[in-house]
Amino acid sequence: MVAWLRNNVVARWILTVVRIWIGYQWISGSLDKLGSPVWTGSKAGVAITGFLTHAVSLAHGPHAAVQGWYASILTGFAIPSAGFMSYLISFGELLIGIALIVGGLTTFAAMMGMILNFSYLLAGTVSTNPNMIIFEIFLVVAGFNAGFYGLDYWIIPWFRKALHYEFHISSGIKGGGTKANN
Repeated sequence: MVAWLRNNVVARWILTVVRIWIGYQWISGSLDKLGSPVWTGSKAGVAITGFLTHAVSLAHGPHAAVQGWYASILTGFAIPSAGFMSYLISFGELLIGIALIVGGLTTFAAMMGMILNFSYLLAGTVSTNPNMIIFEIFLVVAGFNAGFYGLDYWIIPWFRKALHYEFHISSGIKGGGTKANN
């Protein structure tokens, strides 16, 4: 299955559709936030403070929806920096969506999307997060094949050349070395 995701042309087209759909989901979520004064306007941080305070309240009782360790992170870091977090989430969602739609740094964008989705899940919100995580896992596992029909077609080879990433079959050494000096 992994080899099919990473190398197959049919998989490449399916992953392109999935990538664009997930990107659209991220952009539409971010546009709601970017247009709201309680996310990125004069009252930035109000919405996320309410959301996170509610999440912390779910960390109590015998069947807590939010784990205590995550509630500690929310109260110790996220809530005190709600204004910053509000902008970070709003613009982060937008950048993830754009990167996925144009197929630029696809694997990184999908991983960042997974981090946000898991953060929302840990805060007690289910919504579409599990569905998005499943599709993002496929994008991450597929690697370069997921962004082949996008900017990754040019970006990834450039990065590989700039970082001197090559694999020498005769020596089995990864990196910038040559057979002569390895």
